[in-house]
Amino acid sequence: MAASVPQEELPILEALINIRNRLTALKKDRVEFTKPSDVKALYHAVVKQVTRLNDARNDNTTCNNRLDTTLSDVFSLLSLFYLTIGKTRDTPAIYCQLASMRQIINHMNESAMYNESDLAPFAQRLAELRQILQSDAENGKHPKALIKLLERHLSECEGIVKLMQDSLAVLSPELLPTHQRLVIIRRQLVGLAAKEGAHKAELKPIQEELRKIDSARVDGTFLGPGGVVPTSQAICSSLLEECFEICQEIKANEVSKHVASSLKPLYDRLSEIRAELESLVLTRRWTLRETDLFNYTISLQEIDRMRVDGQFVDSDGNKPPGQYVLLYLLRRCYGLIYLLLSSSEPVSEELMPIANKLSTVKKCLNEVLKYGGSFNPRDLYPYQLALYQIASMRKDGRFVGADGTIPEGQAVVSAHLNECHQLLEMLKEAMDEGETEEDYDEDLDDEDEEKESHIDGDEEDR
Repeated sequence: MAASVPQEELPILEALINIRNRLTALKKDRVEFTKPSDVKALYHAVVKQVTRLNDARNDNTTCNNRLDTTLSDVFSLLSLFYLTIGKTRDTPAIYCQLASMRQIINHMNESAMYNESDLAPFAQRLAELRQILQSDAENGKHPKALIKLLERHLSECEGIVKLMQDSLAVLSPELLPTHQRLVIIRRQLVGLAAKEGAHKAELKPIQEELRKIDSARVDGTFLGPGGVVPTSQAICSSLLEECFEICQEIKANEVSKHVASSLKPLYDRLSEIRAELESLVLTRRWTLRETDLFNYTISLQEIDRMRVDGQFVDSDGNKPPGQYVLLYLLRRCYGLIYLLLSSSEPVSEELMPIANKLSTVKKCLNEVLKYGGSFNPRDLYPYQLALYQIASMRKDGRFVGADGTIPEGQAVVSAHLNECHQLLEMLKEAMDEGETEEDYDEDLDDEDEEKESHIDGDEEDR
């Protein structure tokens, strides 16, 4: 239960609610591109309130009241706006990535469904975010209050990943391949459990592999070379038993309903969110505005909080069948959000249409260069025109926003433009070489015809 807000923190809460309303209104505005000046003004307003909050609390104060949840919403939205305007390597942009990452690694830790290869990308990304934070702190780019807040969130994520890595470190080398294989099998089974229809053909080989792993045990114990009993038996044994349980649940679901009727609304909502997020993954370059992910994140957090002891319950407090299905969908949605956040490009929303157009032109030119064929200057004209139109939009070598500011992503867009020009030059050279060869072949043909005519003439004279 959330604690009450102390009297001295109420003015800070009111100010944060006002900032959240302004951020929400800015998020809903789809008529104009997001202006960096608007985001920066809201950023300074947030920093002011965080500073006031740090003054009101000491380092040992741990609160979980309405102010903290409001502050979390504000930072999430502000962080997404930083991604929207292309400032992906700026300290405020770290917050939403850390929040998304924490949800995923908490679920992974809860299910124990991970191995070293699963943790490596998270550890690498955390190291990159740590570098960004340290660089901004050393340069004094952001106030200490903000650096301190993000430092705490980053350290918490690093701590969870470290604990997960330590839990894998106790695995004996003899059982490591078995554990990795069981993690993969469990992931496959949970994916099957979430799919509609019968899965007999897909389930059979998985069950056979599980029985093969089980038969390698002697009296329920995995043995190493020479009959030695390796450590960490419980980890692999519990994972194997859980895989068999999921197999039984998949079979039961094929006979009965997919999920219990009391969990059906949650299943439908999660399926809808997953479908929308998967669509965004495919079309993100053209349709995604990072702030759109905020609503999905809030919806998932609300569903996640419905769990009791890690499982969903009905109105009577019972735990109906279909738990694996809902947990799979929930974790899949979190994973898709993290994928969308981590793949955000350092290009402002205002420059993204130009970047997308250049990306398309570059792909087309690469295909033409790759497969070759006969073409002439007229075939290259549309590409030249498109590049000329984009280049003419620059002022003093830079793309300028509608409000006269310089949007983020200048280097990225200019690099794309230069690559396209280079590809065009390569195609022109290839075209010129082709014409030279054709001219050479025509000259040879003319010489042959002249020789033939001379021979014919000599024969007639004779």
